Amino acid sequence: MILTMSYFELLKLASPETIVVITALAVLAIGLVTGHAKSRVTVSTMKSAQNTKDTSFAMGTCSAIAALGLVIAIGTVLMLPRNATLFGGMLVITPLTSLFKIICIALAFFTVLLTTSEKEPRHPGEYLALVLFATVGLMLLVGSEELLMIFIGLELLGLSLYVMTAFDKTDVRSAEAGLKYLLFGSTSSAFTFFGISLIYGMTGTTGLAGISQKLGAASVQPLLAVGIVMTLIGFAFKIAAAPFHLWAPDAYQGGPVPSAAFIASASKVASFVVLGKIVLVGFAPLHGNAAWHAMVAGWSPMLAALAALSILVGNLVALAQSNVRRLLAYSAVAHSGYTLIGIVAGDRDGLSAALFYATIYAITLVGAFGVVAMVRRETGGDNFSNFRGLVSRSPLIAGCMCVFMLSLAGIPPLAGFFGKFYLFSAALRAGANNGLLWLVAVALLGSFISLYYYLMVLKAIFVDEPAFPPVRHVYVVPSDLLPRTAVVVLAMAVFLLGVAPEILAAPILAAVP
Repeated sequence: MILTMSYFELLKLASPETIVVITALAVLAIGLVTGHAKSRVTVSTMKSAQNTKDTSFAMGTCSAIAALGLVIAIGTVLMLPRNATLFGGMLVITPLTSLFKIICIALAFFTVLLTTSEKEPRHPGEYLALVLFATVGLMLLVGSEELLMIFIGLELLGLSLYVMTAFDKTDVRSAEAGLKYLLFGSTSSAFTFFGISLIYGMTGTTGLAGISQKLGAASVQPLLAVGIVMTLIGFAFKIAAAPFHLWAPDAYQGGPVPSAAFIASASKVASFVVLGKIVLVGFAPLHGNAAWHAMVAGWSPMLAALAALSILVGNLVALAQSNVRRLLAYSAVAHSGYTLIGIVAGDRDGLSAALFYATIYAITLVGAFGVVAMVRRETGGDNFSNFRGLVSRSPLIAGCMCVFMLSLAGIPPLAGFFGKFYLFSAALRAGANNGLLWLVAVALLGSFISLYYYLMVLKAIFVDEPAFPPVRHVYVVPSDLLPRTAVVVLAMAVFLLGVAPEILAAPILAAVP
């Protein structure tokens, strides 16, 4: 159903985004009020204890309201019509967009639960408001088929993530990471916007369906080709595909752990949904062919080259890391390469496999960063040495980290194994004569390499002796109920989606047109 311009219909169809915005404003107001009340404490002997109490109260209240707002937003998404288009594709509702709005909101929900796993931010209201505004950006990204609205969603998401990365003023690495992320992110936005401008200038439209019609009806002009290449480069920055990944290690390591978890999970999922729609809908006539025996110019061989380079660079550089967060960052580069394989396949099965893999990877990363945050809170760091002997301090958290690492490595029966199997089989079925076999071979090589560094993390947890004196009351992983529960739930989800992948794979396949 295509709706005319009506503000009532706009409010109705944008009700999930509206609820999240209202929740963000409420959280921000509570944070400002509690911060103002805290500033009135003047007795020096009472100030530290009072500030701690006020911060904990503000953090708990803001987290509860943020989580409640996200749950209500999920319920609102479920009540949306099955199909609707508003304002020429600026807001589109389909089963696919509704499903991934729910997934992005759920990942934001778990990020909110993990905000206290490392240490409470000095301004919890402002931090959680940024998480919610970033979630609105994700929802705009997923729910649009118009390049200008997609760019607005990218900017709302990006500006929130830059501040989230640099939010910890007590750590100089956080400011450095935020600055690097801002510089690289603004560069990618410039590439994307310039590419969109060229595409609009040559086709006269910014709607994906209209662009597809124009591309199919006329030959490709050089300026149009440049616009498409620049747009794809901009998205390669967003998904941290090599060689456009240089911001990722510093952003993952320097920023607060919940910020890194959100960047690695929800941001990646939404970016792959949008990239898939842009190339498979808007640029569909310029698919080309990435098969080794029948290479044809188009976006497909370009993304195939990015995928192969990302897999090799990400896995090889990860071998040299001694910090778990940097290891996960370079691992994320490799996993972006794996996910691109499904998009390169270019059919319904390939896109479904890519989105399924991006989702289970996001779930796994949120859990892994949750464990990193808890270990960092008690040991003061996130190097391999900080994980030594974790199994003796907290067997449950060590077991969850084992599930996450083995899933990332693609070990059965966990979700990562089925995700890679789904991707590789979709790539082999695409085209004729197994043309993408070379890309699958590169991915298999990368998977074998990755097994080494994931097992190194598990070796530190289960085999190595603790690097610290065995004083249990100092080094025991904290028993914070909410973050621990979130990590356990995520580990159970990873296991369940490996044993019964159809729980997620079937809805995604049914939703992909």
